[in-house]
Order: sequence, then C-alpha cells, then structure tokens
Amino acid sequence: MEEDDFRCVECNEKASELHRDYSNGILKITICGSCQKPVDKYIEYDPVIILIDAILCKTQAFRHILFNTRLNIHWKLCVFFLLCDAYLRWSLLHVSEPSGDPADIIRYTKEWEFYGMFALAALELMAFCGGVLTFLWAVGRLQGGTLELRLLLRALLLSCYGKVLLIPAVIWEHDYSPLCLGLIKLFVLTSNSQAIRVILNCRRRLSLMAVCLGLLSETCVAQAYKKLPWSFQDIVDV
Repeated sequence: MEEDDFRCVECNEKASELHRDYSNGILKITICGSCQKPVDKYIEYDPVIILIDAILCKTQAFRHILFNTRLNIHWKLCVFFLLCDAYLRWSLLHVSEPSGDPADIIRYTKEWEFYGMFALAALELMAFCGGVLTFLWAVGRLQGGTLELRLLLRALLLSCYGKVLLIPAVIWEHDYSPLCLGLIKLFVLTSNSQAIRVILNCRRRLSLMAVCLGLLSETCVAQAYKKLPWSFQDIVDV
C-alpha cells in the first residue's frame, strides 16, 4: 500500500503507517493524531478474533480488513461463493428424486443443470453489484463527489463471505432449511451494507438503500431467467 492509504479503525482518518519498526524487532503501534487511539489495534490480534468481530459486523474490523490489509483474494472468493451457491441450487433440483445408486451423484455432476445454476448465480451477483454501484455512482455525481468503484466492488465481494454457510446448510439439511437460507441471505446483505458504510463513511440509510436496489436488480434477473423458454435440461435432452 502507498502512503496515506491506511485508515484509523476508530475515526476513519488517514494514516501514513500502522506501526513503526525499531531496532531489535521492536514494533510500536502508531497513535492516530485525530482520536489519540491506536491507528489499528487489530495488527496485534489473532486472525480468529478479527474474523469474529467481522462476523459481528463491527466497523473497526471492516476498516482493518478493507483498508489496512493486502487481502486481494476477492476474485477467488467470488468464484468459490458462486460454486457454493450453484451447488445449493443444483442440489435442490434433485432433493425430491430417489437415488438408490451411489453412482448417481457422479452422473449428476456431469449434467448441464449445474452449469446453468452457476450461470444464474453469476448473473444475479453481477446484477446485485451493478445495481449497488450504479445507485452509489449516481448519488456521488449528484453530490459532486467521486466514487472508487474498484475499492467498493472489492468490499462487496469480500463482504459476501457469509455465503460459505450455504455448504453446511445443504449438508445438514432439515425441515428448517428455507429459514436457514433466509437467515444466511439476511446476514450477507447486512455485511454488504456494513462494507458500503465503511468504504463511503456514510449513513446507514444510504447503504441500506443501495443494498435494497441491488437486491431488486438481482430479483429481476432471477425472474427473467425463469421466464426463458428453454432450460439446460432441454439442451441435454436434445
């Protein structure tokens, strides 16, 4: 990261460094000149503690992850999330079908339906991110400000980490699966809203409006996909 790319996790002020390295391996955490608190207390924390605070949607933890780390795995996480989502949708297609042969799962993995579910998940994610970014870009233009689209997109993708919970939701399926999936979706949207707040340093109302518009775009794409006159199973049968 370049100078002044860091942020204080407490007050969001820019900082030139997180710590100062003295001789003999002695490190001293930099104190913020605005709030007089450590710029980033999380550099001394265990990653598990940081993850727990991120799950709790703490603003300080989000600022640490989004501003003060070189975490550039958002595209890899995006592909993994899409695979999780596609697997969930694909498994729900066959949940009511009897499977007496263990080789059925191997046969199903070769079907085109999985790729169709992956394409749908990718389209919905693009629609969600596109809706959020378009709305925030329009608001920024009206207010005469600028918007860092790449940083915001990275924040949106990283804040979708809750989609990993889709896998155990499928493995440990029970009568309350729809409720579990709804709670996971709500958690992901909450994390998206918090990520927007941290990046833009804005009010909760604006971030919630952006998330709601993105969700509306995602829903429209899903409904349009369902109304297509063809399906991947039809292609396979042909």
